[in-house]
Amino acid sequence: MREAFSNLLVTIVDFAWGLPLVILLIGGGAYLILLSRFRPLVGFIHAFKLAFGFYHHKDEDKAEGQISHFQALCNALAATIGLGNIAGVAVAITQGGPGAVFWMWMAGLIGMNTKFFECTLSLMYRGHDYRGEVQGGPMYVIANALPGLKPLAYFFAICGLLGTLAMFQVNQISSFTAEQYGWSPWTIGIVSAIMVGYVFKGGLTRLATMTSALVPLMCVLYVVCCAIVLFNQMDKVGAVFVAIFTAAFTGEAAWGGAAGLGVMQILKIGVKRAAFSNEAGIGTAPMAHGNAKTPEPVSEGLVAMLGPFFDTILVCTMTALVILTSVDPSTVQGQSGIILTLKAFENVLGDWGVYALGVSILLFGFSTMLGMANYNQKCWNFLFKGRFGLGENTFIIVFCLALVVGAVSAMDDIINLLDIGYAFMAIPNMIATLILAPRVVKAFNEYKEKFNI
Repeated sequence: MREAFSNLLVTIVDFAWGLPLVILLIGGGAYLILLSRFRPLVGFIHAFKLAFGFYHHKDEDKAEGQISHFQALCNALAATIGLGNIAGVAVAITQGGPGAVFWMWMAGLIGMNTKFFECTLSLMYRGHDYRGEVQGGPMYVIANALPGLKPLAYFFAICGLLGTLAMFQVNQISSFTAEQYGWSPWTIGIVSAIMVGYVFKGGLTRLATMTSALVPLMCVLYVVCCAIVLFNQMDKVGAVFVAIFTAAFTGEAAWGGAAGLGVMQILKIGVKRAAFSNEAGIGTAPMAHGNAKTPEPVSEGLVAMLGPFFDTILVCTMTALVILTSVDPSTVQGQSGIILTLKAFENVLGDWGVYALGVSILLFGFSTMLGMANYNQKCWNFLFKGRFGLGENTFIIVFCLALVVGAVSAMDDIINLLDIGYAFMAIPNMIATLILAPRVVKAFNEYKEKFNI
């Protein structure tokens, strides 16, 4: 029965992440780049000033919204900078070889521009949930700007309930702790459920406080650890970059389980893992940035653009270089993502590396569970609006039970299940973004002239 279910998931994933979706994400992203002519990148430094409080707009305190630019970015990064950056990159390399890293980079660069568009729209067409709180996200954009396509808003929210379950994160934490300390996956699942439930009982304020403290800490810790590993392996870094660029276009890479893959297959693996990591085009980040307190939608779009930069261009690259310089491919057949990254740290730094990665895994995993729970709750509230007894308490119970299930399930099934949800979330989000993109370009031109960026 389980084998049949696993085979079914594989079939659906292959269909969902087929060439049409790759074209929609990469081709759609390329269209947005042509439409914007890279002009949003002019605001890159301005985005840093906004995010870190060095620039404020007039009447910002009077604007709708519940959290600051920085808190909104941290809420989004809590979901994106997570175990996808540690385990997801390892999965991409074992499935697609070094060449998958190149396509992750390309997807990340395109994703910066895509996030600018989708998050600007999220602020332009915000709505209110059944409690009267301002909210953003693809479901509100579609419902308010494209009412004729409103069924797509509900389709996105339904798929969001699946794609943002955070089962991958708890699964990888349970794998790591079982391997290193012999802890039961059931224990990890239950403890994770209790911690996430506690934070969400405190509402958006407690969530924003928690993520704005966790995200900077975990990023600095992990990047420093990776830099130490790479310093010790400096003589191999050049050859790794050559392998990444060569394998991306030859499809002849052999790394672990990846041998003789076609270029298109490697591209699909890189794009899929980049989407899972930075979520550009998927529609999740607009839900986090939609809570930002600002009168200028374009400003939040620029802040959102920093997400893929930190996530894919910085953190994912560090993980990929650590793995490719520190692990012998012949020894990793059948290894799960988190264990592969663990071996890389252990091979270079010994026990110290294991402990450092362990702390990073726990921080990344917990922050991502919080970010995903935030998204899942927004989809839940959009669909049910507190009716049928499906309010906040019911949501917390259901989401936390899913964490327990994820902790004790097979990794491949979890990855495939979430990939299905992400794939089908991207379709309505990208359709709406591409249709409404000219309005974003117009708004950006006005913002650029108004604030002289």
